[in-house]
Amino acid sequence: MKAAVGDRLVIESLHLDGPRRTGVITALHHSDGSPPYVVRWLDEEHETLIFPGPDAHVEPRREHGEHRGKEAARPAAR
Repeated sequence: MKAAVGDRLVIESLHLDGPRRTGVITALHHSDGSPPYVVRWLDEEHETLIFPGPDAHVEPRREHGEHRGKEAARPAAR
């Protein structure tokens, strides 16, 4: 799995009719776009560091109406 800042991380529910979680990736810890990611969840007002599992997928920023900029490749400051 590879992602960039601004992409959305979607985690599907493991239960039938369960809610899906969607968040915006706000920081990367690796310049190659591999996990973990810092994600701001759209349904809550906090960020978490996450190592996505097999129930997750990335929606590139351009798929939800935005455009990637050069800042997308910057890794998170430590």
